[in-house]
Amino acid sequence: MQLDQGDFMSRFTDETYLLNEQYKTPSHLTQRATLHDRFSTSPRRWMLWLFDQYDLPNDAKILELGCGPGWLWKENLERIPEGWDIVLSDFSPGMLVQARENVAGRPCRFERIDAQEIPFEDETFDAVFANHMLYHVPDRSKAFSEICRVLKPGGFFYAATNGKNHMQELRDMVVTIQPDAYEELSTPNFGLENGAEQLSPYFGDVEVRLNEDALCVTALDPLMDYVASGKRLTEPELDAVRNLAQRRLVEEGAIVIEKSVGVFIARKAT
Repeated sequence: MQLDQGDFMSRFTDETYLLNEQYKTPSHLTQRATLHDRFSTSPRRWMLWLFDQYDLPNDAKILELGCGPGWLWKENLERIPEGWDIVLSDFSPGMLVQARENVAGRPCRFERIDAQEIPFEDETFDAVFANHMLYHVPDRSKAFSEICRVLKPGGFFYAATNGKNHMQELRDMVVTIQPDAYEELSTPNFGLENGAEQLSPYFGDVEVRLNEDALCVTALDPLMDYVASGKRLTEPELDAVRNLAQRRLVEEGAIVIEKSVGVFIARKAT
């Protein structure tokens, strides 16, 4: 099935599609995370590095939007200050089921929340986290207003995202077979290049920190699981990408894929 750019863009922020197909369960997200976990060249795992960036008091009240399966907290379970009051939220009930299991050793509250309508009073939280999810939000200006509203004066908003060249080597292989496969990424709606501009009207201070990493992929199946998880290709197209990747692995021994990822740290004015 051929999709035009409008189809791709609507799918990327289509809450019905995201809820019922892409993020109904953590399975597609897990396929993508597995590739990063197995073949990252960084000495510091992503979730550990991300947690390193949080500078909050021991009694902080925290809201995570789009917590997914709760991997951030699972990997840092022993590092969480006992005094933190944490609300983990996601738009997908299936993600929250997995998050409850993954963070079973730490008392947290779990709620289904739309980032565009946060059901908390003004100035409730010391920090709000939103990692790799803002590019799926249809009305980000509304979400930023809501996030700013529920933050206390001087509170922090942490938002991880990708840059426009993230996983470019892999995308180059895919578009060799299907030129329109990543059309929705041609103009990132919230990325490292344009995130500060979007955040600055709501926050007085915006900083970006970059994570240095790449993948050195030496196995075909996890690479193809990653490609298939995006639901961008037909079965014949997937077979063609598989053949292309297999030839590269035979010829080169490994496929090196550069990553572009980081986190914005924005502070609400006091």
